[in-house]
Amino acid sequence: MYDLETRKRTLALVAQGRSLNAVSKQTGISRWAIRAWQTRIEPVTRTTECPRCAPEPQPPEDTASYAYLLGLYLGDGCISRVNGTYCLRIACSDAWPGLIDACADAVRAVRPGNRVCRVQRQGCVMVTSYSKHWPCLFPQHGPGKKHDRVIALEPWQQRIVDAHPWNFIRGLFHSDGCRITNWTTRIVAGERKRYEYPRYFFTNKSDDIRTLCSDTLTKVGVEWTTLARGSDPFNISIARRASVALMDTHVGPKH
Repeated sequence: MYDLETRKRTLALVAQGRSLNAVSKQTGISRWAIRAWQTRIEPVTRTTECPRCAPEPQPPEDTASYAYLLGLYLGDGCISRVNGTYCLRIACSDAWPGLIDACADAVRAVRPGNRVCRVQRQGCVMVTSYSKHWPCLFPQHGPGKKHDRVIALEPWQQRIVDAHPWNFIRGLFHSDGCRITNWTTRIVAGERKRYEYPRYFFTNKSDDIRTLCSDTLTKVGVEWTTLARGSDPFNISIARRASVALMDTHVGPKH
């Protein structure tokens, strides 16, 4: 929370003709805050310190990190109400410490004023953060499991995904996806030889979330197919060489 004098001094720098980015770097105050002060200079209560709750709602300042976190949330995330506030939890396997770090960094970038915790559970770490504004930032929050209710992006979220499609895809595959090595055999010159090839899978019970994934893959030029296990078409498969190469460049295996 910045006092009124700090706000006035900051806006005075802007009035000199300096850009928001330059003033932000000089003062350490976010561009979103400075932009909000240009509309309302008086200090406001903490409950309004959210870009979605501003008089003119804005997207999160770090839209690239938000796109990644949105993918993680739709895959392995949940929001629950706890003692008058909300708790965001993203489940990350212990096997992927790099993913745990990336998830924590994304949460911190989206809500820089809130603490990010790592809570150990059996086989996984719950990256956790409390804020009254998580439902503002993730309006897909609701009662019950995600695959039992409609999951659709708000227009402002879709614009972020369109601007950062690979971040969104990376979040989805880092949560509910994997990169594996398949193998097959062929007869060559009378001898049976083994061939190995990489493949990506995304698995989610929600038809809506799989559609968000497949639509975004199509927009970036990745060819995909639906692979059913029994009668359940829960898997998106990426096996064509050029598409796997794209995924390796922009997503890669978990680490």
